[in-house]
Amino acid sequence: MEKTYDPRAIESRWYETWEQKGYFAPSGEGDPYCIMIPPPNVTGTLHMGHAFQDTIMDTLTRFQRMRGRNTLWQPGTDHAGIATQMVVERQLNAENRTRHDLGREAFVERVWQWRAESGGTIQNQLRRMGASVDWSRERFTMDDGLSEAVRETFVRLYHEGLIYRGQRLVNWDPVLHTAVSDLEVESSEEKGHIWHMRYPLADGSGHLVVATTRPETMLGDTAVAVHPEDERYRHLIGRHLRLPLAEREIPVIADDYVDPEFGSGCVKITPAHDFNDYQVGLRHDLPQINIFTPSAAVNDNAPEAYRGLDRYEARKCVVADLDAEGLLERVEDHTLMVPRGDRTGAVIEPYLTNQWFVDLTRDVQDDGRPGGRREITQPAIDAVKNGDIRFIPGNWDKTYYNWLEDIQDWCISRQIWWGHRIPAWYDADGDVYVGRSESEVRERHGLGDDVSLTRDEDVLDTWFSSALWPFSTLGWPENTDALRTFYPTSVLVTGFDIIFFWVARMIMMGLKFMGDVPFHEVYIHGLVRDSDGQKMSKSKGNVLDPIDIVDGIDLESLVEKRTSGLMRPQLAPTIERQTRKHFPEGISAHGTDALRFTFASLATTGRDVVFDMGRVDGYRNFCNKLWNAARYVLMNTEGEDTGVAGGEITLSTADRWIISRLQRAEAAVIEGLEAYRLDQAAQALYEFIWDEYCDWYLELSKPVLQQTGDPAALRGTRRTLVRVLEAVLRLAHPLMPFISEEIWQRVAPLAGAEGETVMRQAYPTPDPAREDPEAEAEIAWVQRFILGVRRIRGEMNIAPNRPLPVLLANAAESDHERVDHHRDYLSALARLESIEFVARDDAPESAIALVGEMELLVPMAGLIDKDAELARLAKERGKIAKDLERVEAKLGNESFVAKAPEAVVQKERDKLAEMRSALARLDEQYARVEAI
Repeated sequence: MEKTYDPRAIESRWYETWEQKGYFAPSGEGDPYCIMIPPPNVTGTLHMGHAFQDTIMDTLTRFQRMRGRNTLWQPGTDHAGIATQMVVERQLNAENRTRHDLGREAFVERVWQWRAESGGTIQNQLRRMGASVDWSRERFTMDDGLSEAVRETFVRLYHEGLIYRGQRLVNWDPVLHTAVSDLEVESSEEKGHIWHMRYPLADGSGHLVVATTRPETMLGDTAVAVHPEDERYRHLIGRHLRLPLAEREIPVIADDYVDPEFGSGCVKITPAHDFNDYQVGLRHDLPQINIFTPSAAVNDNAPEAYRGLDRYEARKCVVADLDAEGLLERVEDHTLMVPRGDRTGAVIEPYLTNQWFVDLTRDVQDDGRPGGRREITQPAIDAVKNGDIRFIPGNWDKTYYNWLEDIQDWCISRQIWWGHRIPAWYDADGDVYVGRSESEVRERHGLGDDVSLTRDEDVLDTWFSSALWPFSTLGWPENTDALRTFYPTSVLVTGFDIIFFWVARMIMMGLKFMGDVPFHEVYIHGLVRDSDGQKMSKSKGNVLDPIDIVDGIDLESLVEKRTSGLMRPQLAPTIERQTRKHFPEGISAHGTDALRFTFASLATTGRDVVFDMGRVDGYRNFCNKLWNAARYVLMNTEGEDTGVAGGEITLSTADRWIISRLQRAEAAVIEGLEAYRLDQAAQALYEFIWDEYCDWYLELSKPVLQQTGDPAALRGTRRTLVRVLEAVLRLAHPLMPFISEEIWQRVAPLAGAEGETVMRQAYPTPDPAREDPEAEAEIAWVQRFILGVRRIRGEMNIAPNRPLPVLLANAAESDHERVDHHRDYLSALARLESIEFVARDDAPESAIALVGEMELLVPMAGLIDKDAELARLAKERGKIAKDLERVEAKLGNESFVAKAPEAVVQKERDKLAEMRSALARLDEQYARVEAI
């Protein structure tokens, strides 16, 4: 093996080997186990959330593959309708052209061309992360098979009356000119105003005051609502107001929606421009007056003076005109949540338009008559309540229920060109015909060639095709072998932010079309945040590219990467400063395994994952530790008799101990992986490899290896070295696939293991019969003894390589036996000159450590320079005392304690306690040295 661990030298080589040899494909043997990858956008690159999620899925897949399951991790990408169209439109804009210059057919062809040339970035990044997906089965939501599944689903739902076209309020992006989903809307606090306006009573007897943050929408008001129990306004219910500027009369209505304690208790109702008002309008059969064009300019439904004005220009004019008429009572500063399109940054408008919807609120009974059970959503609720699907952690089922029980119909149409075009055609009279193709429509409805049909211009929401992902990727609507084998899938791994948009819809569609749930478990992981707990975003300049952590990146390249392509270029200087502050030397290379292990260690059941580069540094050191341990093992076993061919074997106490500890480590890792607690699995693996195998067992093996008088003992230790390491590599492989494969190839033959790859080996299984409590107790005693000596060295500042005399007082008979039995271990690992049993009263002035009831004494005379050590301790004490005084003064400042965040104050208190404890220890050491 190379002296230094270099992940770049092994990772791409091993991934190419695995992929070329087809190791990722299902074996065809064992119980099926299937995970569907949440399809990343074809426009995207791998971000930290993807890398975290993919690490979890790959770990679970490799784990189950090694357990003999018939394992499929299904890959694929989403066509990302809006995002992809925007990418290609930007290219056209750079050529001074628009999609309309090309026309629909040529534009779609241009998108396919872009996808062929540039759409594979994320697949290559997945390879870099070690994702063991079956690439031979890769799917794309716009490929022929999935397109067929989408058409089939739409047609069936339409003919069952579960898809309809109607005019309803939707989120509208006035730049893209399309409806968008809630997930494509980002709301943030922004400073604005509340305008308080007077609406005169039609009979001139007074006025009501209403307040709004969007005064331009008053041009579309159709009522003013008050609470039915509000005594101030009950006498006005049913009367009419004169709508200022529009010169229309609108009624005063009563509705429980109104909060009488908020503002004046009067609410303007604009059904075509507010989601809550829309529902009020439906309850009271109010007119729906849309006053905006698709570009959010004022249309002809508004008074002539405002027509053609942009919504914000119209706002200024409306406010000025109200003020001129004496109808503007007051204006207040106000912080409000403003919804913006995540692609364009434009403020989203609630907009009344004709769209296609899936009816999620239709009620039926078992006999088919209208009743109290929602046809599509109720089975999805029942599937979780009856345990067919389990959320992990379990508290997420409440979020799931709340959304489904209060669900609205699903808007599935988008006014763009890239996507699954809706399979609907219109005749000259506007009658709609739905079918899998135009020819099917004509045949089904008896329409001859003389009847002109025009296809619907809209495409389907990308979430519609994604909702079919668990079964469309397996070949549905055909009844394929893959569908029969792997549906329902085993587990879905996803973030909590798309429980509504994706998880629930997959469950609804799976139950509807397959008659069974799409997966049995849903593991909900947290969002990856930066070390300060902030959400990673390009605008904040805290985004990390996982491949940069793997390969490393210099500072200037990192700055350029973070500041290019910003939606708000003015943020670039701030982002550059932050980058130079936090990464003054760029990011060093860590390798994939170190990053994967970091993600695994963070995969708790909490909501957020706080990512800190310091942890990756630590796990890169962990990889180095494993590499160096393997080099030590190979240097002591290659070309030697490791006992795999037979021969007498004698196991030392340390051999028996590490074998026993391995059983417990295997059990802990398996328990963690089975419970989706990758953090606990990673911790158990880390502790065994670093603390027990490397720090203790390898050192304990040296006294045996350095003696040549007992071939059976040599054979036993060499066999234990290679067999435990080989098992550990199999245990670690799901989390650290590259380094485990590289080392396993060298170690496996020495351990008697056969096979081409570690990933197709059996996963370790703990054997209770190999647990050895006696050996564990013996080595635990040895460890306490050695750690006691090491602590004394540290406290007394004695050089690590200086042999020490040790006196043992108050020793039991078992202590005498253990010293005799383990003298080689103690002398070698504690660097001892001698071990002698004494009576306590006969011992000279010594440093003391306890090993159970036995006192371990190290005489101080002659071991240290008394004056120099006292000077060192005094200097160290003075430094801590000075820092202690500063922290005490800080905490004594009432202003600091009152104003600083509680976490900051607590950190200072913890620091104070640590300093006081350190001072006490130094005082104790000073007194001990002074007494020599």
